[in-house]
Amino acid sequence: MAKYSTGSGSGSAGESCELCGASDVDLETATVAGATLQVCPDCSQHGENGSTDESSGSRDGTDTNRKKRAAQNAAKLHDAQQGDASHWEDGANYDDDQLPYLVPDYGAVVTDARQDAGLQTQELADELDVDESDILAIEQGRATQAGVGGSVVVALEDFLDIELAE
Repeated sequence: MAKYSTGSGSGSAGESCELCGASDVDLETATVAGATLQVCPDCSQHGENGSTDESSGSRDGTDTNRKKRAAQNAAKLHDAQQGDASHWEDGANYDDDQLPYLVPDYGAVVTDARQDAGLQTQELADELDVDESDILAIEQGRATQAGVGGSVVVALEDFLDIELAE
C-alpha cells in the first residue's frame, strides 16, 4: 500500500505511483525529498541520485556523481591557482602590450613606409628585433588575428616615422 498515495484511493488491487498517481505501471523505489517511495519510471527521475533500483534501466546517478566530482576538481584547481599566474603564457604581459586601435589601411601605410626606406620585411624585422611574421601580419592587415603586440606597432611607428594608432 502506498505511503503517500496521490492516487484515487479507490482501493484497487494494483498500486499506483506515490507521486503522480499513475496506475498500471511498473513501480520503482526512489528516494524523493528524503522519503522512500514507490514511483513510476517518469517520476523516478525526480528522486535523489535517480532510481535506487539499478536493474530497471533508469538513471542510477552515476552521471550526476561524475559531473559533481568534475566540478569539485575544477574548483580545487581554481583554488590552487589563485594568485599564481604561472599557468598563463610565460612572459606575457597583456596590460603593457595591448594592440592599440589602428588606423584604416595600416597595412598599406607600413608597406609604403618600409619600401620608401628601401627595406625588405626580414631586414625591417632584424632592425626592430621582432619576428618577420609580425611584420607580414601587420602589412597584410591581420595584426589582431596574428596576436601582434602593441610594442611592435610602437617600434614600427618610431623606426619608420609613421602613425598607426588612432
